[in-house]
Amino acid sequence: MPLPAESHDAVIAATRHWLTEAVIGLNLCPFAKAVHVKGQIRYAVSDADTLEAVLTDLEAELQTLVAADPAAVDTTLLILPRALGDFLDFNDCLYFADRLIRQLRLEGIVQIASFHPQYQFEDSAPDDIENYTNRAPYPILHLLREDSIERAVQAFPDAEDIYERNQETLRRIGRAGWDALMKRED
Repeated sequence: MPLPAESHDAVIAATRHWLTEAVIGLNLCPFAKAVHVKGQIRYAVSDADTLEAVLTDLEAELQTLVAADPAAVDTTLLILPRALGDFLDFNDCLYFADRLIRQLRLEGIVQIASFHPQYQFEDSAPDDIENYTNRAPYPILHLLREDSIERAVQAFPDAEDIYERNQETLRRIGRAGWDALMKRED
């Protein structure tokens, strides 16, 4: 059964809160603010509750993004509140998502970044604060145009240092700081 419209609104509100407070607020992605301010982010909430349904929605969103004018929709957040709650299942989905990009001949055009409530980097403990650089309120497949990434990287000095800088930021604020950021006043 699909989520009611207000639930979609709540999912988007929680995702926007995470984006503005953590991703933009902590400057975890120095490229996010511009597309946010310009209203170029598409928030797509999926009602999928199986891997197959997620991949169907992913294909539709990839096609929508590629067909859209980049000035209107530069990037898409495919939010999965009912699917892939287990991080290992989510990780498995990424294999199929990359395969779908190849099948649609979108390699070099679109790439996917991944975010999950239990995101865990290889060789890290589940509660390591560094994992929070990729933690979001829901499983999210972030569809990014390769052209936009290239422009952003050219405009940002030392783009290769973002990952390390983000980990340092999270170590500095700690879990208490993260929890305070994620607390929403409704």
